[in-house]
Amino acid sequence: YYFCVLFGYLPVLTEVKTTVKQELSTIFNELWSLDVNRMTPGIDYTISIQGRASFVSQGIHTVQDHASQPLLSNVNESKLRNITTFSSFMTLLDNYEEVTEQVTTEELTEMDLFLDAVLETKVMKILQHYNLICISLVRSMCVSVLKLIITSLDSSGFEHVFVGETKSGTEIIGFHNWVQFYLQEKNQHLDYKGYKAREHDLPDQDDHVLNLQFSWHGVVKPVGSAFIGTSPEFEMAVFTIVFLMNTERSTTVVVNIDQCQMELVVIRHGRSLGTAYPKLLSSNGRHVRQHAH
Repeated sequence: YYFCVLFGYLPVLTEVKTTVKQELSTIFNELWSLDVNRMTPGIDYTISIQGRASFVSQGIHTVQDHASQPLLSNVNESKLRNITTFSSFMTLLDNYEEVTEQVTTEELTEMDLFLDAVLETKVMKILQHYNLICISLVRSMCVSVLKLIITSLDSSGFEHVFVGETKSGTEIIGFHNWVQFYLQEKNQHLDYKGYKAREHDLPDQDDHVLNLQFSWHGVVKPVGSAFIGTSPEFEMAVFTIVFLMNTERSTTVVVNIDQCQMELVVIRHGRSLGTAYPKLLSSNGRHVRQHAH
């Protein structure tokens, strides 16, 4: 079921890759156009970018705040909770509010319901179309592949990527989802400190990928990143494609999606997902204009 059958082998990267993967960009933009559950900036939510965050080292607990207001506001929670994938996703997030060693039967059922909802979306149906072998497999096999990638007994890629974790009380690892960011910010567990970007490439309120700095439960993440406004199924589809491109521990590709150029980074934990995140390189079509010049 590996996507290397379709896309070919991509070596592990040790440096920033500047070559854009055009075939991947085409596929991801098709997924983007099919993401009908994506929230619309300025209508379904408001972003307040504010100031550029300062440089801080890992492990620092106190940083200058360059953003007096929340990053996300006016979020249409009613709309979120009326979209099956978002509502089931938010139910899963609630499960991680209280950390327990054992996963309950109810939580496993909720994960199954979430994956079922995700697989019913247009985004995931086209993903299965691209996976040439998966077409001939029964639906349960596709679900099993997703489960294998996202969760495992000893380490949860879902928790790491979408929920976030703290390591030894000094480091935030993972935490790459905008809905979790909003909910934690709303409940005053998280404080947005400002954006991270190059001097000539400032983000704005309609960007769908942001690099940012924040503190969570008193621990600072010097640089984080996340898609903004996108549906859970879009993020899962994109990261699944990159994950299945090869069996290397780390894979990084550069793609153009909508008006943004970004790196997509996926790191394995055995046969499961260790972490996955986007990193904004340029927005508002600047990379297109620079190439034209």
